[in-house]
Parts: sequence; C-alpha cells; structure tokens
Amino acid sequence: MKLVQIYQCLCDETRLRLLNLLLEGPLCVCHLQAALAEPQVKISKHLGYLKTRGMVRVSRQGNWRVYSLPPEKERSAELTANLACLQDCAAEQAGFKRDLARLRKLDLVCAPVSVVRGKGKACCN
Repeated sequence: MKLVQIYQCLCDETRLRLLNLLLEGPLCVCHLQAALAEPQVKISKHLGYLKTRGMVRVSRQGNWRVYSLPPEKERSAELTANLACLQDCAAEQAGFKRDLARLRKLDLVCAPVSVVRGKGKACCN
C-alpha cells in the first residue's frame, strides 16, 4: 500500500473515526453506525471507500457485513505506523473518545461479530 493511498484515506474525519473503532476489532455496520451516531448511508459510503483502497476488509456472514482492518502481518510498515499514530492521537480527542464510549456500551452480539468475539445470540436487525 502506497503512502499517498494511506493519506487519502486518512484525510476525512469519518474515515478516521471508523478506523479508530476498527482498531478495537471487527465490527458490524450497525455497530459502527450506532457508535458514530451517523446515518447508515454515510457509514457505508466511507467503508466502501476504505475497502476499495485496501484499508479495511469485509466479510459477509448471513445478513451481516463485518468490517475489519487487514491482519497485522499483512499491513505495510507505513499503514501500521499511521494506525498507531491515529490510535495515540485519538486517545486525546473528545470526539474519538465519545465514539469508543458509545461502542463499549453497545451489545456486540451480531451473529458474525459474536463468532469473532466469542459472544452469544443474534443481532441488531
């Protein structure tokens, strides 16, 4: 992944917020939408942008689409460094803290996320 491509993805606040949440682990679109308190259309648009540029991966499991960052072993050094910087900087920003607080209050039991995170029942539809 080229550095310019990484910075093109990082130059939007919504995409930064999404990536910051995905640093916590794989998430269903409905959880990203709830954590960011943004419309599903906006979230999906930005996730699509990140996906086409290789910044996130998506897996379909039943009715759910689960987004995640590429595995660490597949990330370029530039991507790894920039995600670490994002995580450090976001820890000091009120908006990013609110997103994480909302995420941590959610019941993360979507079927595909529960498989990844070892939780129970079905989802948020």
